[in-house]
Amino acid sequence: MDSVEYDNRTVTRGALQYTGKAKQVFTTDDPNILWVHYLDQATALNGKVKETINGKGELNSAISQLLFNYLTENGIKNHYLGSISKTDELITSLNILPIEVVTRNYASGHFVSKFDAVAMQQLSPIVQEFYYKSDALDDPFMNDSQIIALGYATSDELSKLRYESLMINQRLTELFQKANIQLIDFKLEFGRTKNGDILLADELSPDNMRLVDITTGNSLDKDVFRKHSGDVTVGYHEVLTRLQQVI
Repeated sequence: MDSVEYDNRTVTRGALQYTGKAKQVFTTDDPNILWVHYLDQATALNGKVKETINGKGELNSAISQLLFNYLTENGIKNHYLGSISKTDELITSLNILPIEVVTRNYASGHFVSKFDAVAMQQLSPIVQEFYYKSDALDDPFMNDSQIIALGYATSDELSKLRYESLMINQRLTELFQKANIQLIDFKLEFGRTKNGDILLADELSPDNMRLVDITTGNSLDKDVFRKHSGDVTVGYHEVLTRLQQVI
């Protein structure tokens, strides 16, 4: 598939712009639109561990589509334009900020080991963290002054990232609770439009969230792959099914 109908016109896929951990991004004949293809690939340790998992790309795309549409309906601006196949989407072309915004509702992952925290303790206030987006450097933590000094974002933009992340957390927490799922923590990426507006970007899936079944305590996210504790697609299927039932 090289061309699709979108917004009453034909959009044609162009050159491969880059390949990420679980997605490929292509240019199109419209400079404001990119073409995303989800891969059947799981990674850990910032891409150092990779494995092909059949059907994962389709699951990620379906979950991401549901969540982006849900956030759009709830007033959160983002780059998602529409799904064009089971594994492909069109998105708004953005200048991605080299910053990952992590929101933590409960202590988990390296937060526990780094701060000697009690695993799964509820965090109050909600913790927000910034990381420099660099696999080669293992995504180091950054504070506000470092980000501003290096020109990665302005003070006003950081305030915007914090606010948007809290709003997204509120919306997603409410949604997942309806699906009997606890949103433990998640990572977001944002980008600038040509006009300088900040939009939510990347994807929204169990690849960049920790999700736990409220009843059983079982992981429904990529931790299953990281810990080699089972078939990661089982949890992804469960998340998709439950979201389809409550959205």
